[in-house]
Amino acid sequence: MSVNLSESDQAYLNGEQGPAAASAMRVIVRLAEAMGASELLDVSSAHIDSCLYHGPAVLDFAKWLEDQGGKVKIPTTLNVSSLDLIHPDLYRGDSHWGEQARLLMDSYERMGCKPTWTCAPYQLEERPNFGDQVAWAESNAIVFANSVLGARTHRYGDFIDICAAICGRAPAAGLHLDQNRKGEILFRIKGINESLLDRDVFYPVLGHLVGKCTGSAIPVIQGLPNEVSEDRLKALGAAAASSGSVGMFHAVGITPEAPTLEEAFLGLTPREVIDVTIDKIISARDELSTVSDFKVGAVSLGTPHYSIQEIQKLSQLFDGRSVNPEIKFYVSTGRDVLTEASLRGLVEPLEKAGVIFVTDTCTYITPIIEDVARPVITDSAKWAYYAPGNLGVEVIFAAVEDCVTSAVSGSFSADNSIWMDG
Repeated sequence: MSVNLSESDQAYLNGEQGPAAASAMRVIVRLAEAMGASELLDVSSAHIDSCLYHGPAVLDFAKWLEDQGGKVKIPTTLNVSSLDLIHPDLYRGDSHWGEQARLLMDSYERMGCKPTWTCAPYQLEERPNFGDQVAWAESNAIVFANSVLGARTHRYGDFIDICAAICGRAPAAGLHLDQNRKGEILFRIKGINESLLDRDVFYPVLGHLVGKCTGSAIPVIQGLPNEVSEDRLKALGAAAASSGSVGMFHAVGITPEAPTLEEAFLGLTPREVIDVTIDKIISARDELSTVSDFKVGAVSLGTPHYSIQEIQKLSQLFDGRSVNPEIKFYVSTGRDVLTEASLRGLVEPLEKAGVIFVTDTCTYITPIIEDVARPVITDSAKWAYYAPGNLGVEVIFAAVEDCVTSAVSGSFSADNSIWMDG
């Protein structure tokens, strides 16, 4: 399908904005053709995942764009990188790899991107509004923007993201369009007790189950409490985007495009209905652990990056206790959030208790965790899903309350009563 281009689009292709902009527009047009889009649309912001160093090709592409005069046209934030620039001593990887990663970070900054270095750009002061068309990469950021904010982005990946940022355009296709945002599969919460529904740990487990059953379709979840915090929706979406390829979900009566079940499905009938029972939830929970009842080596929280509210809760959970000397306790968060948490007096007491804050990156990507011979406990379904393959580490998934209790004692301890039916 040929794409109808505006005069401005054609000017980009003709090189009137420079060779980098012309190349970026060529990529976007070819993508539009592949997606069957008849035209392009303006995007008001971008979030870049290409700044994470995976090898020479990533740096080569960024350097080529920069050397050819590439500059972002719209406000553009940067995802996690491969380094923690605030705490450089935490990096335990190859020195050459680290040097290349820093060159990549610098290149994106020089192209005009904001050095936010967070996988949770929706926690920043400026974020998209309902209905805004954006070009975001990073799976959890995509699903949050679409689902919770009601902004519109397709699932963009490396290289597409920076090209959209340079020309300010994206294909008028996929999740940018009304008809592609309707629900397809209905998940009905059945027989889950109210106490569990009011626990943070329920939401990443639900997300893991939903992603597995959904793939790349759009799930609709019915039966959640009327008010669910952004942190819980964040955990749900991040897990669903990991175990599946979910780019958007609807929670009836909660997310902005699903005030009713009928509106979530745009008046159509779901192609499948799945009842979410306690047995299915427990099974999904168990899939997130590779071992149980084991002496642990570390705790890793904050995938996606911890918010102010999550750091505040962590502070309350410690309540004067300290991490066992044999345990390393890592919390990943955005640098902006860490600054705010510090101003609120939350950071220093936690650090004194043995918490190690990690910014700009994530511990399942960058070699930071010192002891990977023993299992790591996490409250993140996303971390639990990816870390065994990335780090070769055994993982125990648990509620944040259990993570803290285990870190203090030195051995895994869990309150299984919260998973009781009834």
